[in-house]
Amino acid sequence: MKLLYIYTMLKLNVKNETSRLRAVILGTAKSNGPTPKVEECYDPKSVEHVLAGTYPKEEDMVLEMDAVASVFEKYDVKVFRPEVIKDCNQIFSRDIAFVIEDKILRANILPNREKEIEAISYVWNQIDRANRIILPEECHVEGGDVMPWNDYIFIGTYSGDDYSDLITARTNMDAVIAIQELFPEKIVKSFELRKSNTNAKDNALHLDCCFQPIGKEKAIIHKNGFLIEKEYEWLVDFFGKENVFEITKDEMYSMNSNIFSISEDIIISEKNFTRLNTWLRGQGFIVEEVPYAEISKQEGLLRCSTMPLIRD
Repeated sequence: MKLLYIYTMLKLNVKNETSRLRAVILGTAKSNGPTPKVEECYDPKSVEHVLAGTYPKEEDMVLEMDAVASVFEKYDVKVFRPEVIKDCNQIFSRDIAFVIEDKILRANILPNREKEIEAISYVWNQIDRANRIILPEECHVEGGDVMPWNDYIFIGTYSGDDYSDLITARTNMDAVIAIQELFPEKIVKSFELRKSNTNAKDNALHLDCCFQPIGKEKAIIHKNGFLIEKEYEWLVDFFGKENVFEITKDEMYSMNSNIFSISEDIIISEKNFTRLNTWLRGQGFIVEEVPYAEISKQEGLLRCSTMPLIRD
């Protein structure tokens, strides 16, 4: 049965990654479909778990996402969920759209994921038409690569000659240029990411798989996720070495940088991130721990499955 919605216009507002969250789209693991074939996977970590027989089960992923929904309820965050499409992976809502300032940009994603966008059309329709942006077809971009940070917009990209051969290369320089033109008052800073179709430990699928700002002036980062060392060094200098938590290759593989900020002092993190969570609490953060290890088997975690619409 088709759901009916009473539309009230949403006034989008996202200036950074950590201001107090008021509204968000949280993906869904319901009717996730059967375990994919290797050739149907979008990333090397999913392939690894398909081959090992450890690909996550729908019921486990539903429970993990319910835990995140409960945290949002605790902090009075308005949560939108996609309409459920039968046998479709709709977990990673960050892939399909993202908000900068008062505008929502529809991501140009892998062609066979178009129906995921249709599943959030009821949200899209609550936004002023002038603030709904669809980039030109040649602009490839996914929300995991795009991070508004006050006067800056950080964007992960890949510009190698083998771009078209890499299913893990998701955001191109055409998109970087288009976003700069849309937001001329911002400083758009792009970062070349390390990509691999076959080795998850050498693959930064998105920028948020190897870097994320937290609080007011801190960041989580993994050096090897960046293809150009000077770009990694720029970020460390920008935040200050004393404010940066460096994660190992194994911690990047487990998605330690892909946590999610409800505010400047409240962070949702995976319960097994012991070293990170201890450091966060030592820095004065409130850490809401949730189970998310099954979802992480698809090379995405908390930031990947949440798409903020309104922050204070």
